[in-house]
Amino acid sequence: MGSKAKMFKWSQTITPAQVVKLMRAEKDVEKATSIFNSATAEYANGFCHDQSSFGYMVLRLVSANKFRAAEDLVERMKKESCVINEDILLSICRGYGRVHRPLDSLRVFHKMKDFGCNPTQKSCITVFAILVEENQLKVAFRFYKYMREVGLQPTVASLNVLIKALCRNGGTIDAGLKIFREMPKRGCNPDSYTYGTLINGLCRFGRIAEAKCLIKEMGEKDCAPSVVTYTSLIHGLCESKNVMEAMGLLEEMKCKGIEPNVFTYSSLMDGLCKDGRALQAMELFEMMVARSCKPNMVTYSTLITGLCKEQKLQEATELLDRMKLQGLKPDAGLYGKTISGFCGVSKFREAANFLDEMILGGITPNRLTWSIHVRINNEVVRGLCTSDPSRAFSLYLSMRTRGISVEAETSDSLVKCLCKKRELQKAVQIVNEMVTDGCIPDKGTWKLLVGQTLEKMVVQEASESLLREFEIQDQDL
Repeated sequence: MGSKAKMFKWSQTITPAQVVKLMRAEKDVEKATSIFNSATAEYANGFCHDQSSFGYMVLRLVSANKFRAAEDLVERMKKESCVINEDILLSICRGYGRVHRPLDSLRVFHKMKDFGCNPTQKSCITVFAILVEENQLKVAFRFYKYMREVGLQPTVASLNVLIKALCRNGGTIDAGLKIFREMPKRGCNPDSYTYGTLINGLCRFGRIAEAKCLIKEMGEKDCAPSVVTYTSLIHGLCESKNVMEAMGLLEEMKCKGIEPNVFTYSSLMDGLCKDGRALQAMELFEMMVARSCKPNMVTYSTLITGLCKEQKLQEATELLDRMKLQGLKPDAGLYGKTISGFCGVSKFREAANFLDEMILGGITPNRLTWSIHVRINNEVVRGLCTSDPSRAFSLYLSMRTRGISVEAETSDSLVKCLCKKRELQKAVQIVNEMVTDGCIPDKGTWKLLVGQTLEKMVVQEASESLLREFEIQDQDL
């Protein structure tokens, strides 16, 4: 660290603008820090950092999530009597919000006065919005009360954040509607964000009729709905199984020149798939791609799930290939849906191929996906018992190697099919491993295994007896 800065020969007169220019040219934050510190080493020649170079360095540190270093730098600004403005501290607050640390945002906000910086309404609304976004609602409401206590007058921006907080809960959304209706009396006319927030909240709690009234009201007041507003209502209509009405809204959007986004299309596809119309959802997918709207993981997952549910497995696998070509990697859930789809139509070899692809792709179980891995591995092994016992046994061994739990039903199925194939040694191995794992085979499994063992013993004894008879006859001759 710092080698580039040490090699750099500073001019006789160093300016903050020169330092900032050099730091901007350096992509690596550690090297930018070295340049910053190297310039300080020339303090004896008359240079010291000002608000611009300090502020830029704080931004770089925040962008790299080096929050402690950024706060230390602000402390240094104070010691060197450099004026600290609101934007520098607010950049740290926003940084903490970005990494989901809202209480640290609040802590930095409350330190503003310690640095001689009186927070304005901009800072208050920013921190208030971070608290709401991170669902710290109790803290957010207390903060709003503080804003009123320090004399900050309500604005459209602050009331929008308050309404958003109230719309997070079904029990408080009516309070949000009340504030919305009172906004004009406070000199704050609702904007498209206000309407969009309320429509989204109403749809989330199934109050679709009220949401539709609001979007109609927007048109009457020349307040243009955004793509987000339309998407919220489309999603709500699909959730309430009004898919055709939702499709009508898509056409309305196009007529108004509002381009649907990936979330709009994905919501409609989800509604169509849940309504048993996966092929129509595929048509919508093709339309989306034709309009240069790039599908995401949710889009593919929604469609593949719907196609598998309707046993349209060829279309599902083709879509899975398109997804990979786009550079998106299927996760355990998506592979699980595809594998279960093939098992559902008794295509167990194809299911096993996808399971192999999943394993080779390095998709291993974690706390969230453990149950998926257990379910599909056991499902495939049980299916293969009816068509390919050798592969079923190999997959069983792989499961044990990978630490995937083998269900009792799976072990029983394996033992039974191996006994039928006269592969007694493998069957005994499975039973021994079942007992070791604390899993007791059912009566049918025991009966079959014992029967096969006795049969083998009888055959062996008969063979040995017959061999002895031949030996005696040879001796007599």
